[in-house]
Amino acid sequence: MNGEKIQRMREQILHGPIEKTLLVLAGPLIVNNLVQVVYNITDTYWLGKLGREALSAPGTVWPIIGTLMALGMGFATAGFAFVGQYIGAGEYGKASRSAGALYSLMLLFSVATAMVALLVLPLALRFMRVSDNVYPYALTYAAIVFLGLPFSFAFMSFSALMRAAGDTRTPVKITLLTVTINTILDPFLIFGWMGFSGMGVAGAALSTVVSNIVGALTGFYLMFRGKVGVHLTWQNLRPDREFYGKIFRVGLPSSIGQSANSFGFIVLTRIIFGFGDVTYAAYVITTRLVNFLTSISRGITMAMGTMIAQNVGAGNYGRAKGIAERTMAVNFAIATLAVVVIALLREDVFRFFLNDPAVIGESGVVLKYFLISVPFFNGIFMVVNRTFSAAGHTKKSMLLGIFRLWGLRIPLSYAFGYVGAITILGLTIPLASLFDFTSRGVFFGMGLSNFIAAMIALAWFLRGSWMRRIIDESKG
Repeated sequence: MNGEKIQRMREQILHGPIEKTLLVLAGPLIVNNLVQVVYNITDTYWLGKLGREALSAPGTVWPIIGTLMALGMGFATAGFAFVGQYIGAGEYGKASRSAGALYSLMLLFSVATAMVALLVLPLALRFMRVSDNVYPYALTYAAIVFLGLPFSFAFMSFSALMRAAGDTRTPVKITLLTVTINTILDPFLIFGWMGFSGMGVAGAALSTVVSNIVGALTGFYLMFRGKVGVHLTWQNLRPDREFYGKIFRVGLPSSIGQSANSFGFIVLTRIIFGFGDVTYAAYVITTRLVNFLTSISRGITMAMGTMIAQNVGAGNYGRAKGIAERTMAVNFAIATLAVVVIALLREDVFRFFLNDPAVIGESGVVLKYFLISVPFFNGIFMVVNRTFSAAGHTKKSMLLGIFRLWGLRIPLSYAFGYVGAITILGLTIPLASLFDFTSRGVFFGMGLSNFIAAMIALAWFLRGSWMRRIIDESKG
């Protein structure tokens, strides 16, 4: 570990002004999120020039990619919690060992994940009921992206370790580099500019893989040269059963939870696709816009996670709770403003991406029945979930995430979208007369799930059972 730099940041996180520290940590993360969304919007913009089917391809396969990435993300979450809490407790040697164990584990795990991903891809797309028009584009895009999974996992590990140490600037610098590369390559590889072969959707996927390779190798170089807060050595990377066991114990619930959630979005995609390409295209563009306008709140939540991990590691539970509560208030306000902006500019913005009157009309349904719930998800649910995982209580975050998607969103979306009526305590509710079996019912169910999940998450947070550090249980 780069001791002096980490100790200065640790002191500010544990004892400095909450708002100022949150802003210092969140600033680079907000930029990072905005840059990532610009990358997504860039792909959406260029692929939109090829038509509705090509535009839908990345959004169609991202639930599949996300399901597999979530397996690694769970272990990255565990590594983040251990490294952050060890730093908070001042145990820098154990922090370095945990960092090395995480990195080597992720490199091994990612290769196996990529192989499995290529095998299950066709089956997953058919299960999602992807239309025949979109299927070949989605298959091509995902197959190429899967080949680059090891590099995606490597950069994911690097970013998690940097955040745990309080270094939120270095990852955003590398992300800026990778997104710049992707943005430049996209039109050349998609359309065949300046002598390049026009590859269409495959070109967009290849641009993503190339940029991920650059990011992974740059992060690897910086850590081994000791130029960032976390300094890894070949000794740190040697297989370590003890730390692998710790990471598995804490990371497995997070991996299961995030994978279950990502797979849930595969099922949700199947439900939405039941209403056709127009509905799904409107949903894809809407989610891109929401991600862009809520990047600030997501960056703040990630910064909060660093502060929660180190304060819990130091035993500052009251301060950790106060940090989470202030983050909720700020994020709720930001997400509310984002929804208002989308509502005001909806038609013009959708026309920019895809000048399709049917898709633009459907976007009004998404706004009315789903988007109004986003502040409850971003402002409350997401903050509580991050608090639980940063504190190392990954079983709580797993259960919360699975309940929101599998217990609420999927059943409610299907019920309001496809079921004629339901009976509760002897009372029959005629859902068909309310929504006429249209996409309105699906999006209403999605919005309702956000409201209910946020209230349950808040109640669980206030119980305070998450205020216990995991490193007390993981000595050695």
